[in-house]
This record gives sequence, C-alpha cells and structure tokens, in this order.
Amino acid sequence: MTPEEICQLLQRTFPDVVEEAVLAGAHPYVVVRADGWPEVAGFLRDDPRCGFNLLRCISSLDLIEENKLAAIYDLCAVPRTTGDAPLVCPHQFAVRVVTDRADPHIPSVADVWEAADWHEREAFDLMGIVFDNHPDPRRILCPDDWEGHPLRKDYVFPKEYHGIPGTTEWEMPNPRH
Repeated sequence: MTPEEICQLLQRTFPDVVEEAVLAGAHPYVVVRADGWPEVAGFLRDDPRCGFNLLRCISSLDLIEENKLAAIYDLCAVPRTTGDAPLVCPHQFAVRVVTDRADPHIPSVADVWEAADWHEREAFDLMGIVFDNHPDPRRILCPDDWEGHPLRKDYVFPKEYHGIPGTTEWEMPNPRH
C-alpha cells in the first residue's frame, strides 16, 4: 500500500482518532490521538492490507514551542518468507502520537509489538513520556536516581552526579546554550 492509501484507510476507519495526515516529505505519517492509539496499533498490525508486523523504532520529539511531546512509531510490513528469498519491506509508515508536555501519557503498545517494550522505556527515560500499562516502566539508560529527562530541550545538566563532574567539554552546564 502507498502512504496515501494507508492514510485514507486510517481516516475512514478511525475518523475520530486520526487528527492529521502528513504526506509531504520522505517520512509520511498520521497524527493519532493518544487515547485511540492502541486500537489503531492493533489494526495496523492485524489488518491484512497493512500487515505492519515490525516496529522498527520509536523516536521522541520535544515540541517545546507547542508545549507538547510526541512519540513517532516507525512501522514496516515484513513478509514472512521461506528459503533464500530476500527480505523486502513492501511498505513502511509512521504514526505520530502527541501528548501534553506537562503530563505526558501515551498508552503502551508493548502488547502489540514486543519491540515497543525497550523503545518505550527509552522514550520515558530520555524524554519523560509515561507509557501507561507498560509491563516494565523503569529507566533503561540513566540510573534510577537520575533527575530529569536529558533529551528535553529545557533540560539542565547536573553540575555533578555522585561526585562525578557533569559539565560538558566546554565547561557549560547545557551544550545548547
């Protein structure tokens, strides 16, 4: 299916959940409301027209100007093959789920794609998005007692962590300033 066909299918099937379709550029996607995301995810995996059986990754965005955070789910349909047939991804697509920055919650889809387990933990750890009903909601990269979420645009780097200096190589507490 083409990205246009996927967008049209999702807009027809989930008219109250799909907020926007973005087809321009090299990375077409739809924006889906967080509360409807698990149902859309299951549909994208199970509907034979889509067949998105692989969650390639989840990226997170800090949309600080809009006071929002977003998780972008990159999906791929990998056909089941036997023998020496090459693996080809006939179609791929992305879904963006946007949430409020002050209280960022998105339902987990780790029960839809097992790969979401670690990717959601990473997005929680580094961006602070809480994935409701996640099977193992704990940090994955930062220590458990780490404060804040290092990929947020307004994150202030600590001056030290357990006696270890926390400045950058330019002696700045935040390299973006």
